[in-house]
Amino acid sequence: MATFLYRIGRWAFRRRRLVGGVWLGVLVLAVVAAAVAPEGKDEDLSMPGTESQKAFDLLDERFPQSNSQGAEARLVFRAPAGQRVTARENKAAVEDTLRSVDGGAQVASTTDPYETGAVSEDGTIAYSTITYTADAVDLAEPTKSALEDAANRARDAGLTVEIGGSALDSEEEPGGTTEIIGVAVAAVVLVLALGSLVAAGLSLLTAFVGVAIAFGLVSALAVPLGLTSTVAILALMLGLAVGIDYALFITSRFRDERAQGSEPEEAAGRAVGTAGSAVVFAGATVFIALVGLGVVGIPELTKMGMGGAGAVALAVLVALTLVPALFGFFGRRVLSRAVRKGTRPGSERPGSERWGHERPGSERPHPAPTAAGRPGLGTRWARFVLRRPAAVLLIAGLGLGAVAVPALSLELGLPGDESKSVETTQRRAYDLLSEGFGPGFNGPLTVVVDTSESSGSGDTRATTDLVAKTVRGVDGVASVGDPVLSRGKDTAVLTAVPRTAPNSGETKDLVHAIRGAVSGVEADTGADILVTGTTAMNIDISEAMSDALIPYLTVVIGLAVLLLMVVFRSVLVPVKAALGFLLSVGAAFGVLVAVFQWGWAADLVGIEQTGPVMSLMPILIIGIVFGLAMDYEVFLLTRMREAYVHGASPGEAIVSGFRHSGRVVAAAAIIMISVFAGFIGMSSPTIQTMGVGLAAAVAFDAFVVRMAIAPAVLALLGHRAWWLPPILNRVLPNVDIEGEKLSRHVPASAAELDAAVPRLPVGRHRH
Repeated sequence: MATFLYRIGRWAFRRRRLVGGVWLGVLVLAVVAAAVAPEGKDEDLSMPGTESQKAFDLLDERFPQSNSQGAEARLVFRAPAGQRVTARENKAAVEDTLRSVDGGAQVASTTDPYETGAVSEDGTIAYSTITYTADAVDLAEPTKSALEDAANRARDAGLTVEIGGSALDSEEEPGGTTEIIGVAVAAVVLVLALGSLVAAGLSLLTAFVGVAIAFGLVSALAVPLGLTSTVAILALMLGLAVGIDYALFITSRFRDERAQGSEPEEAAGRAVGTAGSAVVFAGATVFIALVGLGVVGIPELTKMGMGGAGAVALAVLVALTLVPALFGFFGRRVLSRAVRKGTRPGSERPGSERWGHERPGSERPHPAPTAAGRPGLGTRWARFVLRRPAAVLLIAGLGLGAVAVPALSLELGLPGDESKSVETTQRRAYDLLSEGFGPGFNGPLTVVVDTSESSGSGDTRATTDLVAKTVRGVDGVASVGDPVLSRGKDTAVLTAVPRTAPNSGETKDLVHAIRGAVSGVEADTGADILVTGTTAMNIDISEAMSDALIPYLTVVIGLAVLLLMVVFRSVLVPVKAALGFLLSVGAAFGVLVAVFQWGWAADLVGIEQTGPVMSLMPILIIGIVFGLAMDYEVFLLTRMREAYVHGASPGEAIVSGFRHSGRVVAAAAIIMISVFAGFIGMSSPTIQTMGVGLAAAVAFDAFVVRMAIAPAVLALLGHRAWWLPPILNRVLPNVDIEGEKLSRHVPASAAELDAAVPRLPVGRHRH
């Protein structure tokens, strides 16, 4: 692989105008496709195979005139202080408001609170439920405007009116202030790490190209593939983070090769052959982990994984081709100022520093001088760990373990109106309903009674009455509404209101209690009884995610061990990497619980209401962090293995790895943390949780696991760290990720490169 990528790097350097033109064309096509494509819409979260989803599907079949998962709005009215909503003037204002909505476009029905009894016991609060024929994502703007105008009509009459439900839900758009701050921090870190504005700009430019193409493709395919705004934001987040990191690693290796005297074209080839090999394997781990999210069975999670994987694949391709091409365009300016000053006078021809047209041997910059041979911070840290490996391992391990303790209290759920800001009308409507009718009114349960397959299908009403009586007898049920029968009289729908809030543990227990209670009715009557509704669906999804967590984690860990065994040709290094990954993920979950469940530092990230962690997050974070953790493992340990196979002792190899890669890995981690943290300021709970979790996980994994625990373990293992049983040594393929064969490789001529690269099939090159 290293030799093949070496040829790719040299070819891209020589054919930089062709490579740059191709990427520019792809970028333009992606942007145009996104501009002309219809705007995509968010979809309702579903979980095929669960009881709640089966019930929704049945309702769509038996009640075709309505949409079981259609948008819903609740107009909540509150009378002025000292008055009641049943007073003549207030009642007239409420009815006038509802008449202005009823019969409007996409409106299926509107309930009258005075006829349905939707008035609080003290008479101060009433609500009307408005159902729509379309999903929330398909509601037209005029429909939403009509709802808001109706609310304003009642406000003008002196009533307090808030709008709850899903009708006003909107998509999250990227591009806020916090994201810009995150990118700005990444730019500053790049400049400090590389010592060159041009080199920093090169990394940012290539990352933006990859992200723009990925974002454009997601936007263009949003409608045909059902991709949501969350998919686009995840692609943006991951593409930007890994794109900058991958370009940074290849640029850093290019500069090292140039400082050692390699010609520009040769340095580009060696940078892509060595650091590029690490980029390929690191990107592959992220790609596989994200694609693997499809096994969970949640369509939205599958789409998020595919979108993120596509962005990562583009980042890898850009890093392997466009980055070396830009080396040719920018020439010496990619190097740091210190190295450029060390170039021998008169060793370059005019114009070479701009376009990279250096003659072979005409420009061989000397390594930058050091201050009296003082070792760098990475070297000093590695030597410190070598002197006290047991102490470093103990302190770092116990520290991460302590941070991970809150994860034992992890509760999963899906955010509702209660998680929104108190500045939103949805949250205020939620609070009004809780005050007037109890928190359970914000999450009613739907009980579906299907008698089509039972022997007593003609007695649907009698069966339904028995179900209603049974449900009323379950502790925790506040009320059960009158049944609604289908046109075929074989299906009935009941609404049961819990006494507790939708996201509470008591409501979760109640759903299971109702399902257990009606199982006896099913056995006696032969009817099929299903409990659904948004609250039940959220509970089912959360439980399914919890059940899938351990199997997915097992698959991810197994993949990590196998892949790293191939990369490093070692047994203990992959095991150490996998255990370190578990520590960093556990600590990240601990942070999520502390912030989102317990409210620690919640004000700093704009969290106004604590509650369960979003159910998609654990598996999503595992998938993403697995790949990113392997990034740092590969980039840092590749240099260690490279030194070891060239004869260095285990301790010297650790020092060599930190001397060459420690600073770059630290800079890459800070960049990735900054990019992820930049998304914390968004209003979407999904993106907020993802930003906090990923930023914390990267910080723990890069600075604690990879830079403290990993060298400490390697120091304690010594030569055993790189041991591989003879049988595995024969069976496992040798991918030569550290570029050992490049040290014996004779550079190809320009003519040979031009002839070989375009026809070179991947995986068939013979060394």
